[in-house]
Amino acid sequence: MTIRVAVAGATGKMGRLAIGLIEASDDLELHAALDSRSSLDEMLGADVALDVTHPAASAGIVEFATGAGIPIVVGTSGWSSDRIAEIAQFVRGHEDAGAVLFIPNFSIGSVLGTAFSALAARFFDSIEIVEAHHSGKVDSPSGTAVRTAELIGDARAAVGPVSAPHADQRARGQLVSGVPVHSLRLSGMLAEQRVVLGGEGETLTIAHSTVSSSAYVQGILLALRRAPAASGVVVGLDALLDLGLPGAS
Repeated sequence: MTIRVAVAGATGKMGRLAIGLIEASDDLELHAALDSRSSLDEMLGADVALDVTHPAASAGIVEFATGAGIPIVVGTSGWSSDRIAEIAQFVRGHEDAGAVLFIPNFSIGSVLGTAFSALAARFFDSIEIVEAHHSGKVDSPSGTAVRTAELIGDARAAVGPVSAPHADQRARGQLVSGVPVHSLRLSGMLAEQRVVLGGEGETLTIAHSTVSSSAYVQGILLALRRAPAASGVVVGLDALLDLGLPGAS
């Protein structure tokens, strides 16, 4: 069966990448390519929508898709856990609402780095995240860093919060689930995340670097192919993968 895909954010870097993948695929078909001037009605009739726009536009696109019963893959950053919870509540209350897959990062390596960090978090009391992206990224911390911090917080629920001294000082980063997160926005950078875990007499660093947008190919295709059969709200590419790790899907 061919999956008809509507891409919102079609003129952006991720949108162009997704359209190229759809057009090269045997089981995906481009239903609509939406830019900032397009009517959201163009999504109607699609089997799945892909949102790779920007934080200011993403909420309206997601609300339209869920209300129209169209499953949507959200690759736009800037979604807080509170906003995701609101969408989840709406979807639960409407049987005909489309599923929503929030994917902070389509890179398999990034997903593994986050999973490894959560796995190690129970054994180190000091944990901080440093993430760096290109200067054009409008949100910080990144969605990947937020997702990583949240999973670290969940993993440490039984052992207590991360030790984050002097967290009231502005230079100490933003606390996300009790984890200090430091954001860099630099020309010449694509994407990088380092999770530094400190223990007695040692540190462990889990780092992932994205050097090309081709790193997102597998994740985009996986999410688009799984979305039509999904239900409710799904957060993270890890929920679509069998990582073989404790607590992972």
